[in-house]
Amino acid sequence: MNAIILASASPRRKQLFKMMGISCTVDPSDIKEIIDPDLRPDENVCRLAQQKSMDVAKRHMNNIVIAADTIVVKDDSILGKPSSPAEASDMLRSLSGSHHWVFSGVSALSVSAKGEIDMDITFAEKTKVTFDTLDESEIKQYVSSGSPMDKAGAYGIQDDYGSLFIKKIEGDYYNVVGFPVNRFYQTLKSDFPSMFKKVFNL
Repeated sequence: MNAIILASASPRRKQLFKMMGISCTVDPSDIKEIIDPDLRPDENVCRLAQQKSMDVAKRHMNNIVIAADTIVVKDDSILGKPSSPAEASDMLRSLSGSHHWVFSGVSALSVSAKGEIDMDITFAEKTKVTFDTLDESEIKQYVSSGSPMDKAGAYGIQDDYGSLFIKKIEGDYYNVVGFPVNRFYQTLKSDFPSMFKKVFNL
């Protein structure tokens, strides 16, 4: 294999790959991310992650392509990236003083020199997040910073300000950031040792 390709424009995922010691080339997919209301949250993130990896794999023969997708789920409603400041404010109000779930799907493909998929790994991980109660001034200040606009659920756990809202998490912190690093590492290590060695350069 010549390279590890991260099919994501997320600077947070790129930073997590660096943290894991994975040297990668970033080549994001430009597919339109459409949520299927008939699918469960875990099915949606797996489907979207796989669509991204398959899209990018077309231009990366003899490489490993890794993609991910993250959504926030509150009371059976999926909260994606807000389309406007008003929607971001509404999302934060809905999360205030309650808990929600963060789902991340991962798709990793091993692409042969002929462009064929030799190995296809897809899974989803979920984490429970509890918010403190937010007042309107906090919501207004956070939304006006612009930070919520590119994040599912209109917040980032790794943000200087957004992190202050989070009272408790149950599960993988990095899953909320956007990539379940432990599940990824353990899945490849136990079930896909050949890909594990190439991804982690062992």
